[in-house]
Amino acid sequence: MAGGIVREGVRFLASGAANTVLSYLLYLLLLQWLDYLPAYTIAYAAGILLAYTLSLRFVFRAQHSWRKLALFPLIYLVQYSLGATVLHLAVSRMDIPREWALLASIAVTVPVTFVLSRGLFRAAKAN
Repeated sequence: MAGGIVREGVRFLASGAANTVLSYLLYLLLLQWLDYLPAYTIAYAAGILLAYTLSLRFVFRAQHSWRKLALFPLIYLVQYSLGATVLHLAVSRMDIPREWALLASIAVTVPVTFVLSRGLFRAAKAN
């Protein structure tokens, strides 16, 4: 059991790294034709779809469902909200320099995102 979670965790980190690189490359490509905010929005949305696909097939090896696809972006809403909150608290209350505060945010949001993603794909797998 624990070994399975560790393997999923490693696959989650690897897929997250790949997703980050591919989303960034798409952003850079889109900048050739679009302003930065539309480019970011498209790259971010594509990143969510890629994260769903990688989580489904590679990380948790689950079956696709429209319910999972519809719920998956909510995980990223939680991730963003939690990350922004931790970032704000780190800078404004804990006096962590802005350049380092994002690391505190990542340290909190990555495990939460993993747990929420695992819950979504495992709960649906049990049904």
